[in-house]
Amino acid sequence: MKTLKLNWLWLSTVLLLLSSCLKAQESVPEKTELLKDKKVLIVYLSRTKNTKALAELIHQKVAGDLVSLELVTPYPEHYQTTVDQVANENATGILPPLKTKIDSIEKYDVVFLGFPTWGMQLPPPMKSFLNQYDLGGKTVIPFNTNAGYGIGSSFETVKQLCPNSKILEGFSTKGGKERDGILFVMEGNKEKQVQAELQSWLKKIGLDQLKK
Repeated sequence: MKTLKLNWLWLSTVLLLLSSCLKAQESVPEKTELLKDKKVLIVYLSRTKNTKALAELIHQKVAGDLVSLELVTPYPEHYQTTVDQVANENATGILPPLKTKIDSIEKYDVVFLGFPTWGMQLPPPMKSFLNQYDLGGKTVIPFNTNAGYGIGSSFETVKQLCPNSKILEGFSTKGGKERDGILFVMEGNKEKQVQAELQSWLKKIGLDQLKK
């Protein structure tokens, strides 16, 4: 009798484990199916190439189309002159015209927006992009590099300019500090660190299986 009970207990345990495994196997294709047909656009603005490097790392993980935002009239190379111009644009609401054109924005389901923090705000060229293109109904994900002072109001501004989009948690990392002459830093150990952080972030927001 005791042997029969033990056998039944063992059989019940095996059946329970098999059931759990089957459920786990069923859930993976469901997630992959959900993500596999998404069209991805990665749009970025970069001055010292740190945001560009970050955009390229994201592109390696999620694929899609990678587009750099360029202006009709580029900002001056001189740092302080650019700072003054951006401050004036922010104060007056001027939106610098974009040279970059996006064909058929409606075909994209997921849009990554990459930019540095300028004056603790969203850079005017990214405001130009969000005013020019309707991202309503799309999933929008901001990513950022900054001089160590954080994102400021930039992510909040993205939410305000994309009221009809689904905004996912953004990603931010310390980049260069142009004011102090520290420009491109996204290499070596820093690059490895960011790669690991990116992988964790993509998994957290549910896009780690996006690349086909």
